[in-house]
Amino acid sequence: MHLRTTRAAVLLGAALAAGVVGCSPALQGAPAPVPSVAPAPSTAPSVEGLDRPATPGAPDASMPAAPTPPAGTALAGLEALAVKGRAPKTGYDREKFGPAWADVDRNGCDTRNDILAKDLSEETFKPGTRNCVVQAGVLKDPYTAGTISFVKGGEALVDIDHVVALGNAWETGAQQLPDQDRLRFANDPLNLLAVDGPANRQKGDADAATWLPPNTSFRCAYVARQTAVKLKYRLWVTAAERGAIERILRSCPGQPLPDATTAPPAGAPAGTPGETPPPGGPDGRESVPPTGEVTYGSCSDVEAAGAAPITPADPGWDASFDRDGDGIGCQS
Repeated sequence: MHLRTTRAAVLLGAALAAGVVGCSPALQGAPAPVPSVAPAPSTAPSVEGLDRPATPGAPDASMPAAPTPPAGTALAGLEALAVKGRAPKTGYDREKFGPAWADVDRNGCDTRNDILAKDLSEETFKPGTRNCVVQAGVLKDPYTAGTISFVKGGEALVDIDHVVALGNAWETGAQQLPDQDRLRFANDPLNLLAVDGPANRQKGDADAATWLPPNTSFRCAYVARQTAVKLKYRLWVTAAERGAIERILRSCPGQPLPDATTAPPAGAPAGTPGETPPPGGPDGRESVPPTGEVTYGSCSDVEAAGAAPITPADPGWDASFDRDGDGIGCQS
């Protein structure tokens, strides 16, 4: 009995091994073992660095770094400007920048007429004003590339634009400047251009991110001048403004930064050394002493002194003498 059982077990094991006898119902549902297969070695070439996760904030080695702008270019100047958010316009008023068109360079002529004389061609001056009051001229407008005939007292076709608008300056640091610096800012030839009146009014207080001259060939010079003005007066740019200026200057990387040394440095009080205008004044017009040495209480005093008519170039001038705004006071 024992030998038969042992022999039957051996035969059953052999049959099972050969697959002849099916599994018992209890074993039929068991899954067949899955053989372990090692993955085939990859034949693709290995590229160094492509299989590594990027490190946040790390520079992309595949992108070349932007070259350092040459010194003296507007791009180099732009890199020196601080980037901040726009400050509130609370407290802004045109009067915060001093009297409009003050004679800050003491050449005897107001700033508006200085810029007209500089930017117009074929200009003529009102007689008796010592070439201070521009009467007519022709403007080759940088903003529109158009040609405009200017006649004093005629249609307002020519404006004097603050390249960095006063409102924009207030929101990007000018509210922190001393009063004297704001006065210089508003009358600085670096920041002033005679331009097409309608284009200037369309610009308003906009920065380069929201307004650019329609004349695309002037845009490099325009944003370069804005950069120079903001550097000179220690103003900042917003991120959007900086981006707009940089995009333009990348198309003209050699655009020079306008020279800011021709006007008094920001922060210099009136009358400090190095501020005296050149002999003869701009455009060869006659320079006169400061007007504070002689004063008149009224046009009667001016006439009694034999100084009538009186102009901004004359000692003792006061704007109250010029009732019709033509640049000549105490006219009989």
